[in-house]
Amino acid sequence: MKSLQSVTHAPGLFRLFAVRLLSQLSDGAFQAALAFSILFNPDRHTDPMAIAGGFAVLLLPYSLLGPFAGALLDHWDRRRVLVFVNLLRAAAVVVVAITMSTDTAEPVVLLSALLVTGCSRLVASGLSASLPHVAPPQLIVETNAVFTTVGAAMLAAGAGVSGVLRMIFGADNGGSGATLLAGAVFAVCSALLATRFAVRQLGPDHPDGVGHTAAYSVVRGLSHGLGAVVRTPSVAIVLSAIGTHRLVFGLNTLMFLMLVRNTELGDALGADVRAIAMIGAFVAVGALIAAGTTPVSVRRAGRRGTVVWALLIGAFAELMLLSVRPVPVLIAALLVGLAGQTIKLCGDVAMQCDIDDSYRGQVFAVQDALFNTAFVAAIFVAALVIPPTGFSVPLIFAGAALYAVAAAGVWRSGQRAEGSAPPVLLSEPVAR
Repeated sequence: MKSLQSVTHAPGLFRLFAVRLLSQLSDGAFQAALAFSILFNPDRHTDPMAIAGGFAVLLLPYSLLGPFAGALLDHWDRRRVLVFVNLLRAAAVVVVAITMSTDTAEPVVLLSALLVTGCSRLVASGLSASLPHVAPPQLIVETNAVFTTVGAAMLAAGAGVSGVLRMIFGADNGGSGATLLAGAVFAVCSALLATRFAVRQLGPDHPDGVGHTAAYSVVRGLSHGLGAVVRTPSVAIVLSAIGTHRLVFGLNTLMFLMLVRNTELGDALGADVRAIAMIGAFVAVGALIAAGTTPVSVRRAGRRGTVVWALLIGAFAELMLLSVRPVPVLIAALLVGLAGQTIKLCGDVAMQCDIDDSYRGQVFAVQDALFNTAFVAAIFVAALVIPPTGFSVPLIFAGAALYAVAAAGVWRSGQRAEGSAPPVLLSEPVAR
């Protein structure tokens, strides 16, 4: 009962929750519309290297600039960042829709989409960094699990919106442009709701670089973010696990895109788009399960133990992909979603509880850079070696091995860190 009262009396918690839902609804609608427009558009044709190049253009530039831009989350009022960056994202989505509708060359479309992606990632980091300011400290694990998991469901809902609009407006360039506009509408709604927060309600309490210009903070953003990670073993350990998961997820992403287009798996699951949607739905179900299992596991086994078992589940799921049949593939997708979301939740809680508020935005931006860089690097590696059908036994074994090695590394690193850091940093969340 006290826990429920803590939630209901937390100022701004439900408002931040709504801002996050609208923001991720915008992300889901835009990402799905862009994927449909490029991967399943009769006017455009893509091979594995073209797909990898598209992901690289969308994700890598911000991954390089993100840790610097993240400094703004610790220098400026985070409320202002959420408002103005969401509005900028909406404007950028409109630009992408126009370039798509006018049959502009694909590189131009992707470069326009780059700005949308950058804005989305900065907003996501800002929302995560702001959560400890509105969530009860004793419920940070549960609150974060709900926020992250329901937010992931909103990504899927946004994709569903784009799927419906695609059926209404068509799959050609003109229809793709119209479908993309849904993301702009949700982004504007998110910005308007963020204006309801009071000044500095979301932090930072003690701005990084106070007394200096924003440019000064941006230049120092990467060093401050990395420095905070190095000084906090619990965060460094879980970030290594997040990077490993994203490497394997990148391998799997390209593999499934090729499998559903070039093998009977796509036909068995109901054509290209529906097959991808079904696999994505099972990943989302796994993430939803993680919302319930992660808080329980963290309290019983600690963050480190939870991350280790999640990595081992990921390794088992990879081996299930050796059977390219619908049922094992969908179960594997569910387990990968469970493992990935569990690791991500542990990482978010570590950064929210163990990192000082003055550097929290920069650390989330460093995580985002690692998140995307590992994903794109894995897709490029897979594109170089994957066969035309998309099925590769060596890639599957490589993914399982990465998970297993990471599990052993996290366990051993945690044992070494316990000798120099309070054990609570590696197990239970720390109250602010």
